[in-house]
Amino acid sequence: MQRDSWKLWAAAGLSAGLLELPFPIAGPMPAWRSIFAWIGLVPLLWAILLPASIERPRPLRRAFLLAYFCGFLWYCGNCYWVRDTMSRYGDMPPMAPTLLLIGFSLVLGLYFGLFGLGVMLVRRASGSTRLALAVAPVLWAALELAASRITSVPWDQLGYSQVDNALVNQLAPWTGVYGISFVLVTVNALLAGGLVLQQDSARLRSGIAGGALLLGGVAGLFLEPPHPAPTATAVLIQPNLDVGTDNAWAGPEWERHIAEFTRLAEEQCKSYIAGIPQTGAPTQEITCPPYPTHPDLVAWPESPAPFVEQDARFQNALISIAHATQAPLVVGSIGADYSAEDQEWRDYNSALVVGADGARVGRYDKIHLVPFGEYVPFKNLLFFARKLTGRVSEFTRGENREVFRLNGHRYGVFICYEAVFADEVRQFSRLGAEVLVNISDDGWYGDTSAPWQHLNMARMRAIENRRWLLRDTNNGVTASIDPYGRVRQSIPRHQTDVLPAEFGFRDDITFYSAHGDIFGWVCAILALGIVGWALRVSLRPEFQTKVRS
Repeated sequence: MQRDSWKLWAAAGLSAGLLELPFPIAGPMPAWRSIFAWIGLVPLLWAILLPASIERPRPLRRAFLLAYFCGFLWYCGNCYWVRDTMSRYGDMPPMAPTLLLIGFSLVLGLYFGLFGLGVMLVRRASGSTRLALAVAPVLWAALELAASRITSVPWDQLGYSQVDNALVNQLAPWTGVYGISFVLVTVNALLAGGLVLQQDSARLRSGIAGGALLLGGVAGLFLEPPHPAPTATAVLIQPNLDVGTDNAWAGPEWERHIAEFTRLAEEQCKSYIAGIPQTGAPTQEITCPPYPTHPDLVAWPESPAPFVEQDARFQNALISIAHATQAPLVVGSIGADYSAEDQEWRDYNSALVVGADGARVGRYDKIHLVPFGEYVPFKNLLFFARKLTGRVSEFTRGENREVFRLNGHRYGVFICYEAVFADEVRQFSRLGAEVLVNISDDGWYGDTSAPWQHLNMARMRAIENRRWLLRDTNNGVTASIDPYGRVRQSIPRHQTDVLPAEFGFRDDITFYSAHGDIFGWVCAILALGIVGWALRVSLRPEFQTKVRS
């Protein structure tokens, strides 16, 4: 029996490979690949719950290690860009980026391991494979919530794979991405039941139910979501600046870049791609109006441009651009406040908001900073981190989420990595934002899968909140996303360009915008209760005696 162990490990590895396919790998993902999310966990569940596997010694340890192996491989594949980014910009020794990726995957792979352990724990305590499979979706959703709240890396959760599925993603305005993940794992569990349940009739029913749900879910790829008409325009500037270099921009160089900013801000009649930017994608031209007009917004992304709010040159430039375009501005910049308590200046990764008259409206300071990128957590404990990552910034965490009123409408602005935190972004809609603006610098990722993964997670934020989302990036993907997650307009990556984006305003509040991760928390509470019950049963003396016999 032990000679067949390789099959279990091969099945866990197969699941890792299948679960890579529903996500962008090195470019935009074809929608049909999302199908693999409906079956990707089947080999892993088969390996954990196969009757011959359950009967072997130490089934709990084996289930944990099989799922942990799957999770480790998945994170290594899905987040391989961590190594590339740190190798290029982290000032690390040669092997350090690879070791960092391995450590990253070993830590986050624990969530997969806990999933496998929980499934087997329920199976062992109840003696029912059917119950273990029924609990699997609850455990998965609970652990995705934990990944968001504990380790703060909710990257490419399973539900994001269905961002192009117009049927399944209708759950998002109610449950967030966790409800979609729940449905996907439910189908995986039913299909796995068709392989591991011991009674022929039970296997048949489980397989038929899973197959029917699979076909119904996949049919959503052929549905066309509503097509809301845009009512406003924005100029989204993509400056395509080099990242990871010391951009002092002294003297004439600073003036040249400001002049380029001004020129780009005034361009409204440009070509764009109707959809996600892909190699060879045809472009369309926006027809120039026959009369003078001005956009509703001009945006400059988070970028390595040394725009400091207190710089008088910068302030005068913004006033000039606002007057020239007759439009309000959202500009990625460095904000600073003096702390009387600490008697020092504190820097913030900020979005400065300026009215069409050039007056300062307000500033949003990034709240969810990137660890080891924008700050070093536990600096006293991890004193060695700065030597390993010499380009870590020293930003202070922002404290306030607010919306900004511009030309009679309310805008919610958030920065870069914050787009992956659903429960944080939805608060802008809850506070009254009629449109969401995400400024970002994805240049750190290079030509990896990360910019495309980041785009899809931003698209899910639009779906959850039923808001238009304007995504302005340093070097792509710059796009206008409608309330159903469809990329309506975009421009190619890695070029200096402008997107004349069309968008609209909405003020209705979805259930998710109002209440957040209730579904995820319900799953977490249920999971804790179920696992607690299974542990209590497993620790009873009579159960221990039964197992030993």
